[in-house]
Amino acid sequence: MAHRFRHSALIATALTSLLALPTAAHVGEPITAPTSEGVVPDRDIVFAQVTQVGSMLLFQMATAGEAGTTVPEPTGSVPGAPVLSYVWPTSLDTSVVGFEPDQGILALAVTSHPDFDDTPRWDEDGDGDPTNDGARWHSHWVVLVGDDACGPGALKVRDIPEGATPAVPDTWPELPILIDSPDYDLELYRSEVVVEVPHADLGDVETFRFDGVTAGLRVDANLHDPFLCVTGVEDVASGDLSLPGTMGR
Repeated sequence: MAHRFRHSALIATALTSLLALPTAAHVGEPITAPTSEGVVPDRDIVFAQVTQVGSMLLFQMATAGEAGTTVPEPTGSVPGAPVLSYVWPTSLDTSVVGFEPDQGILALAVTSHPDFDDTPRWDEDGDGDPTNDGARWHSHWVVLVGDDACGPGALKVRDIPEGATPAVPDTWPELPILIDSPDYDLELYRSEVVVEVPHADLGDVETFRFDGVTAGLRVDANLHDPFLCVTGVEDVASGDLSLPGTMGR
C-alpha cells in the first residue's frame, strides 16, 4: 500500500534514499534505533531526522514496516474517536508557529482519524462542500502537556479554556485545543514518512532538537478539558524522549 500525497521534488529526493542525503542538505544529528519487539512494524521507528534542503525542512521518519498501513478503526462518533500519529516532538518554542510562548512541547504530527475532520479541503470532489480528509494522513502542529485526567503521567494536546482567546496560527482549525493544520506536502511510501515544512514557518531558526514517536490518541467523551489525550505511546526513537536529534544548517 502506498500513501501518495502532493508529491514534490524535494520529497522525491528524500524518498530516493532516506539514509543517503542529498549534497545540498545541511544535516544535524539524526536518530537511529533498533527494531522493537512487540511493536507493529509500521509503528516501529528505526530512523528519524530533520534535514534542511534550500528553503525547506524535511521531517523524515523510517519504520520497520510499510508506513501508514495501520489506520484507526472508525467508531462513527467524535467522542471517543481514535487517532493514530507519527510525531516529531521538538525543543522549539510554541511561539514560532503562532501560539503564545512557553505553552508546552511543540510537535509536528502526521495523523489519521476517520471519525472527524480538522483540515477541510474545499470541494475536492466537486459537490460544493468541503472534503472530509480526517482518515487521510495529514500534518499538524500540536502543543503537548501533561494531564493526569488522561491517565497518570499521560500527555494531551493542550486545551483552550472556555472563553479564552489565546494567540493561534492562521490555520488553526477552530478546535478547543492548541493545534494547527498547515496542509504541508507529505508522503508515506514504503517504510518512509516525509513532511516538507517551509523553514520560514519556523522563523528560520538555526537549529533545534527533536525525537520521533508513534502514538495513539483518543478524543475524550466530554469533548473538552481534556479534548484529545495521548492514550498509548508505541515507540520512541531515542528510547527515553530525550530529544537527541538536531537540525543543523
